[in-house]
Amino acid sequence: MSATQAPAVLRRVVLAPPVLAVAGAILLGALVMAVAGVSPGKAYPALVNGAIGDGNLPYTIASYVPTLGMALAFAIPFRAGEFNLGGDGQLALGGIAAAVVALKVPLPGVLAVAGALIAAVLAGALTAGISGPLATRLGLPAIVTTLLISAPATALASYLVRFPLAEKGTGIAETPLLPGRAQLPALGGSEYVTAGLPIILLVTLGWLWVDGGTVLGYELRALGAGREFARYGGLPVARLATSSLAAGGALAGLSGALLVLAPPYRYVDGALTSPGYTFTGVAAVLLAAGRPRAVPVTAALLTVLQVGGEGMERDAGVPGQLTQVLEGLVIVIVAVLATARKLRRP
Repeated sequence: MSATQAPAVLRRVVLAPPVLAVAGAILLGALVMAVAGVSPGKAYPALVNGAIGDGNLPYTIASYVPTLGMALAFAIPFRAGEFNLGGDGQLALGGIAAAVVALKVPLPGVLAVAGALIAAVLAGALTAGISGPLATRLGLPAIVTTLLISAPATALASYLVRFPLAEKGTGIAETPLLPGRAQLPALGGSEYVTAGLPIILLVTLGWLWVDGGTVLGYELRALGAGREFARYGGLPVARLATSSLAAGGALAGLSGALLVLAPPYRYVDGALTSPGYTFTGVAAVLLAAGRPRAVPVTAALLTVLQVGGEGMERDAGVPGQLTQVLEGLVIVIVAVLATARKLRRP
């Protein structure tokens, strides 16, 4: 890169929508804190320290696994022009399916983990894939059906963990401890960082390869660019739409399994959905402007915000909910920038 090209490249990076969105959210968040009488200079360092300092990094990495997984669960259908907002139901059913296989099917060794992961993937894929025919044959938008199916799916998982699979003698709705053969091995000397991290990273690399280097990836991008154009070009629109939703659901189900097979090695009612991994994953994809290679980075950024919020609340006295406000501001700013770019085009 020549010296004359460097300023132009730097300007494009600085003015990129994700950078502008994050910077704008940070500035607006600082304004909110200033109005509330809190020093942003104290709050933001506490947020970073709460995510990566004082031994907190393993917790952040553990949270990054489901956040990235749920980002992929939204990003894959999004690439094909579909909106998968039913991540919570797919996540919950994937987690409970993994728990059922781990507890009830006596598979030996590594097959116990593999069987639980496969069951979770199938459960998530089926839950999301139902929306494909509803959209292509009945004209019901996937953005609506995935969201509507999510509620009964989450309720079903809640019923199973409260009654047929409940551990007796406890006041918490949870399954018994999973057998050791079905537990993901820990990595790096930390019980919270498990083999789920390399699994989700390998899946991400696989998606990037499919998206950018295969015919299927091209077909999904063409479908997302224009459904009528794709149909005119002879692409199997219905099959591609259903496959993209099922693939997104499969990733959500996998994320549920990676949570259940990691500490505390059991399915706890509400523990998979209450952290808001689905919303954070959607925000990561929108912040990345749908660009696949940027999704792992934006997912990491939002994970730091989410986990660091607890440290900010503890050390700076700022409510942890501020991080959710920052995520919402990021989405709003991205939407505003996208609308402005669209209006500027002739």
